[in-house]
Amino acid sequence: MSLTAPAPRHRRRHTRTAALLLPLALWLAGCARESESEEAVTHGGATPVEAVTLLTGHLRSNDLAGFAHDAVTPDLVPRLDQAWREGRTRWPISELPLSAQLPAFLQALSAPQAEHALMQSFNRQFAGASRELHSAAIALGAFAIQYLEQSGDFSEDERAHYTQLVAAASDWAGSAPLADGDLARETVVALVAAAREGAIDSDATLGAAGMQDGLARLGPLMRAGKQSLAAYGLDLDQTFDSVEATLESQSGDVARVRMRYLLAGRPVDAVINVERHGGRWFISDFLRHAREAAGPLAAASSIP
Repeated sequence: MSLTAPAPRHRRRHTRTAALLLPLALWLAGCARESESEEAVTHGGATPVEAVTLLTGHLRSNDLAGFAHDAVTPDLVPRLDQAWREGRTRWPISELPLSAQLPAFLQALSAPQAEHALMQSFNRQFAGASRELHSAAIALGAFAIQYLEQSGDFSEDERAHYTQLVAAASDWAGSAPLADGDLARETVVALVAAAREGAIDSDATLGAAGMQDGLARLGPLMRAGKQSLAAYGLDLDQTFDSVEATLESQSGDVARVRMRYLLAGRPVDAVINVERHGGRWFISDFLRHAREAAGPLAAASSIP
């Protein structure tokens, strides 16, 4: 995808993710590998439950590159990297809300005197506007739920899960200190420092780095973002720590895993489809999204 001029399918993906209010709570805990050499080549989980918990472990530790590695079958990795370098996708970032705004976000954080400029913008638009921000958050939540219920771009499992996420996020945003100037200043300083640490100042720089290195260099920004949300009362790591994943059913190479956790103190109960390929287990929806992002197999024929 090009985040400035995305392909039609990718534009639909950004449209749906932009409707959500926060990064999706994606799953908890990891599992040790048998050896370092195996870790370098093994993808996915050894069991249906581990397919879910392994990815959460990566997000819990701000390891987007590890998430991308274990969410897909090995054959997809070079295709995704090519699509990433060509600007056709930013998967798995496209799984997150508001991902279409990432290029502008990176540019703003990396601009000269970014802290001053961003605080000026906050003071001009949001300072002291608690009531307006809370009303907007509640309205956006209602719109997002309606969109999720009516859109055909989701699996039924996604629809049921994301609707609960939006409801919990809307409840949180409706009372969070969004107009607090001191918190805003702390957030801006932390995010600007994280962007500089990762040395990713634009979508072009992100693409040139390739998928794995680009995602690794976004790790500091993800860490700072989660810490900032926690200061506003939305502790995503606490959410990850609350996850309980259990096997709901299994038939051959397909299974369903039930996942329960708390988001902003509100219970979420979801069932996740997983599937087995090459003896390893993968979350079906993530695998489907990654295949769409990689594009037709022929598009990867020029990979050395």
